[in-house]
Amino acid sequence: MPFEIIHNDITTMHVDAIVNSTCPLPKIEGGTDSIIHKAAGSELLKAREKFGILNDTEAVITKGYHLPATYVIHVIAPVYIDGFFDEHAMLYNTYMNALKLAQSRELTSIAFPLIASGTYAFPRGEALTIALRAIEAFLKTYEMMIYLVVYDDASYQLSKARFNTIKSYIKHHQDQKETMSVHQSKAVGDLDEWLQVKDETFTESLLSIIDAKGLADVSVYKKANIDRKLFSKIRSNPTYQVSKPTAIALALAVELNLDDTQDLLMRAGYALSPSQPFDLIVQFFIESGNYNLFEINQTLFAFEGRTLGGNG
Repeated sequence: MPFEIIHNDITTMHVDAIVNSTCPLPKIEGGTDSIIHKAAGSELLKAREKFGILNDTEAVITKGYHLPATYVIHVIAPVYIDGFFDEHAMLYNTYMNALKLAQSRELTSIAFPLIASGTYAFPRGEALTIALRAIEAFLKTYEMMIYLVVYDDASYQLSKARFNTIKSYIKHHQDQKETMSVHQSKAVGDLDEWLQVKDETFTESLLSIIDAKGLADVSVYKKANIDRKLFSKIRSNPTYQVSKPTAIALALAVELNLDDTQDLLMRAGYALSPSQPFDLIVQFFIESGNYNLFEINQTLFAFEGRTLGGNG
């Protein structure tokens, strides 16, 4: 299942579990911890008290009580000192321990705050990088719908260099008022044959590419940030109408160049437009040879507030 960054109040998430970053002692801290306890009711603290003092990176689970979420997974995140006391590895393990606990309970959806980025003083850019790395590693092996719930723009900030580079790229292309045409693809080798079959549907072309590249279905849908059920629908129905974000995500997953991406999108009735910042950001990453959906979605969310993949 896919991963999504969203703006929301974590206490309103209708998921199997939300994650609460708290302190080792069974008491209520400030920030998100206080908000979650207030929404869940007094029973939550009583349930947490049964576990006593917890160790760094440890994760335990309780009921959600009055929350929409069925469970709350309580984690002990590291306090950031200066980055030289294994804080990064400990934060990574905090995410992984929460995810593994959810997996052991056969949960299918979970929502995280940006752990340790508030009271525990972790630099938000570093906290986000670690969160994405842990989630990406987990999803390579397991199926779960994972949300990262953020409250403000600073939570998913990009590096200043990347932000300025992409901002300049968008401005340049919009100032040029270029009209991006759909070119006949110029792929070589094993892709020549499918590129010449112009009456193929999006699904038929996608499957031909997957076969030509020798890719496994599971690697494609995971890299595209879509779930197995959606990919099965696409594979089993040659005329399945995917959403534009899903179509783009699948093109990125099979690492097509810009011309081939446009060709594949055209078969679903879409195109990358030079007038749309969202599309230009995707084009930027394709031209840069970077097909990492986690990095692309982080950037898209920062600029546009929406991401690729999903369930459509």
